[in-house]
Amino acid sequence: MAQDRMTHQAVLNHLDGADADVLRRVLEHAMQRLIEAEAAAHIGASPHERTATRTTHRNGYRERILDTGSGRLELQIPKLRTGSFFPSLLEPRRRIDRALLAVVQEAYVLGISTRKVDDLMAALGGCSIGRTEVSRICALLDEELAEFRDRPLDEPYPYVWFDATYEKVRQGGRIVSQAAVVAVGVRDSGEKSVLGLAVGPSETEAFWVEFCRSLARRGLSGVQLVISDAHEGLRSALAQVFAGATWQRCKVHFLRNVASAVPKTHAPAVLAVVKSIFLQPTRETAKDAVAHALTVLEPRFPGVAAKLRAAEADVLAYLDFPVDHWRSISSTNAIERVNAELDRRAKVVGIFPNTASLMRLFTAVLQDQHDEWQDGRRHFSQQSMARLLHPDGPPLLTNPLTEGLAA
Repeated sequence: MAQDRMTHQAVLNHLDGADADVLRRVLEHAMQRLIEAEAAAHIGASPHERTATRTTHRNGYRERILDTGSGRLELQIPKLRTGSFFPSLLEPRRRIDRALLAVVQEAYVLGISTRKVDDLMAALGGCSIGRTEVSRICALLDEELAEFRDRPLDEPYPYVWFDATYEKVRQGGRIVSQAAVVAVGVRDSGEKSVLGLAVGPSETEAFWVEFCRSLARRGLSGVQLVISDAHEGLRSALAQVFAGATWQRCKVHFLRNVASAVPKTHAPAVLAVVKSIFLQPTRETAKDAVAHALTVLEPRFPGVAAKLRAAEADVLAYLDFPVDHWRSISSTNAIERVNAELDRRAKVVGIFPNTASLMRLFTAVLQDQHDEWQDGRRHFSQQSMARLLHPDGPPLLTNPLTEGLAA
């Protein structure tokens, strides 16, 4: 024990007289050791170690720069073959903050300062960063975020949601609106994941086809149901790339279309009739509810009746899947919450200086959301997923909506 105290004191004495570079290297080494230890605990094994608790394998490293009072630390974050890892001591949420700061700094350096950018830079202590430093920060971020966007999708994803949001971007001296499209899926084990992101001038069929094909090239497979709005370009792309998958038209978007087709004074009553269809406990009772709704709507609102008749199969596609999943797979709400977070972050920027900055910030938000979903919590239970994947097996769950009907 006395020897340990002497050793520790010698180290402290050495550090006390050390220059800043020595302190930086000591801190860098200590933090790297902590990262490796946390990674080993997350994986269930140290490098090259054989254990029964191992859950995955390392797959190289990605660089992470950390600015501290002792200087800039160059840390190495282990990458995994499956899943993701981010050390708790580096705070995952800082990825979004770094991306947002990079976007704001880039806008400032490019000379497209706005009052919002000026106010934010003042809050950050003023702008004292040069063009070269901004480029370096952006390059480091872009490499890390591109790895996330291009990672293999080597597990089946039975459910996939698609949606888009529009943001303002400076392009060629003009301010244009660009579409950011996102795909979110649920693995066959029930966990939720961000699958992909793409940015383009608009939601054309060609744009959607390329996005879907990029997901397929990365390994997306096992898709049984795709949930989205009724965008024609997306529907055509889904038919081309994911042939055999069922399409579920978002019931929320459909109800909005119904409401827009009638005078505001009649909208509540019409919506009540249509909404009753989605409250039914079985496909048979849902079909009966559709027939009743058509009978009620046809005389006064033939346009709404025509919409319902044409959309019936698509808005009720979810009824062919486990009842435990109906609430989630009948609409795009599962991905709308993600888009709401993207929009919230985009409002801080206002107008993005270029398309790359939009891609950078949105990827950072999505990667942090993806990491939060990898905490062991499941969007759907394993039992309900077993019913989906093995429909001919013994029933594992009962339909709570139909319990007691036989009595």
